[in-house]
Amino acid sequence: MTSLGTIRRRRLIGLLLTAALLMLAMLASIAIGTRSLAPGTVFGALEHALRCAGGPFACPAESTAEEIVRELRLPRTALALACGLALGSTGALIQGYTRNPIADAGLLGLNSGAAFLAALGTYLFALTSPQQYIWFAFAGALLAGVVVFGTSSLGGGKASPMSLVLAGAAVAAFLQAMTNAVVLMDAAALDTYRFWVVGDVAGRDAAVFWQILPFLAVGLLLALAAGPGLNLLTLGDEVARGLGVDITRSRALGLTAIVLLCGAATAAVGPIAFLGLIAPHLARTLTGPDYRWLIPYSGLFGALLLLLADVGGRVVNRPGELQVGVMLAAIGAPFFIAYVRRKKLVSL
Repeated sequence: MTSLGTIRRRRLIGLLLTAALLMLAMLASIAIGTRSLAPGTVFGALEHALRCAGGPFACPAESTAEEIVRELRLPRTALALACGLALGSTGALIQGYTRNPIADAGLLGLNSGAAFLAALGTYLFALTSPQQYIWFAFAGALLAGVVVFGTSSLGGGKASPMSLVLAGAAVAAFLQAMTNAVVLMDAAALDTYRFWVVGDVAGRDAAVFWQILPFLAVGLLLALAAGPGLNLLTLGDEVARGLGVDITRSRALGLTAIVLLCGAATAAVGPIAFLGLIAPHLARTLTGPDYRWLIPYSGLFGALLLLLADVGGRVVNRPGELQVGVMLAAIGAPFFIAYVRRKKLVSL
């Protein structure tokens, strides 16, 4: 029989190996593009940027390659890393709280809320860039989360897994209908919306990353803190209550993390389909149902998948690009079907 110490050591080693693969994916993201750069050139550009006395972006670039790295690929890679961590962790939390193995952010209406206010802001204020409508999208996700969690708590006073799913489906359907009405009334809103809704990390500069970073940092800390309580909630409300868990507080902690992570990431890069679904399932093959390990593993797998999909989109359609949302859907869906058929998924 394997001891707890051995299991913990294996999980820690797996976490470190996954982090190492993530570092390689980040290097590939910086090096590969319309103009591929040698690793030495990439490291030289990064080293020069870090040696600047006033900060990484304080001094001018020494070459075109360094300008590409600093102005385009480094912010894009950082955004993909942050949003992948957020969406992967969110997928694990949502599947845990709803006890639904196919749940993701779309099931709770968060994506629909972000889409509605992003489209509405574009229609009312003629917004065109991500830096402008990101706050509308984030507010929409927050509003949808409050409505879903508030509605699911009516009557019994607690948001049960079934009530969360039902409230999320109803809110998502309503907001999607409202979004369709807005974009059909205005061609400019439709143009902005159709590019945002595909999901992509291109076309966002460093300002977008810095805007969402505080929300993602707080959300990730709350997600990690929610892991122990979520382990007990999976045993059932009565058992968890008997073990001393404050069910309302535990759910509120995790659901706040979900809204912050999903809202900020979706506002920045659009509703990336599939990522929050498969990352937790891949993580469970290494961690089992222990959310103390599942949440960080899911975040790392989410970031790794998002970066690889982004790099793949640049390679398959040179000199153009395929959006990361298209790549994840086209490659990920068949992979997930095959994965489900070949593997016995670990129970939630």
